[in-house]
Amino acid sequence: MKAWTRARDSALQAASLGYPVFPLSRNKVPAIPSPHDRGHRCPGYTACGTPGHGVGDATTEPADVRWLFDHAPHAAGYGIACGGRLRLIGLDLDRKNGVDGCVTLNQLAREHGFTIPRTVTVCTPSGGFHLWFTGPAGVHIPNSVGRLGPGIDVRGTRGYLVGPGSAGKGGTYVIHPSITEPTVYPIPEQLLQLLLPPPAPKFRQPIRYTAHGGGRVLDGLVRVIATAAEGTRNDRLFWAAAKAWAHVRDGHLAAGDVEAALVTAATGVGLGEHEAKRTIASAQKGVGT
Repeated sequence: MKAWTRARDSALQAASLGYPVFPLSRNKVPAIPSPHDRGHRCPGYTACGTPGHGVGDATTEPADVRWLFDHAPHAAGYGIACGGRLRLIGLDLDRKNGVDGCVTLNQLAREHGFTIPRTVTVCTPSGGFHLWFTGPAGVHIPNSVGRLGPGIDVRGTRGYLVGPGSAGKGGTYVIHPSITEPTVYPIPEQLLQLLLPPPAPKFRQPIRYTAHGGGRVLDGLVRVIATAAEGTRNDRLFWAAAKAWAHVRDGHLAAGDVEAALVTAATGVGLGEHEAKRTIASAQKGVGT
């Protein structure tokens, strides 16, 4: 059976079980190129009518799965969207280059007092494993590489797992042979806590501004970031930073106050410090301060 046919049929089977799927190449990346310019915000083909949005194209509708694969003649696998209605969380345990994610996970289990259930486990061509779990409703699990520990990548909201039946460069992804009745178990509570982002820092003291007349303005821009919904945080940060740098240029705010306040607000809503500083710097270039 051709890899494309096996991938499509496996994707259809996964979709019939309620897992949203989309085509992948042998490199484990979306098989359909984006129809949009870089930096687009289109959420998926249902919004624009054209495929090529990666995990945004994931669907459980058989006709749509076939349609996506028809647009991906070189597909050799499929991705399963994490998060969403099924609240799927994936742990990717790598075992290569002297790093063993299985050892790391077992060590975390001993240290934090949890047992790893015999949940759905997919064997990867490199000798590693994908462990599938479900999480509680309404909880955002960030994607990460190595943050949990050496050899462990986390697939959460807007992430995806390579589905069983997919072909990679080194072989095929298959359900572990010891799993005779595949069941996706809830993630252990102690492990869940390790996956969650750190709590937002509490502002013990108000930020003191060195420029005259700009404190209220900067407070308002900080509130714009602090109240940003998931998916809008980086856009709001950029907008607020552009406004703030314009006030710096006009002499109403001090540059040091702006960066400190905006970075603190951005990390408080879950953005990484490096990402926040990059966005703030990009906004500064646009304003020309």
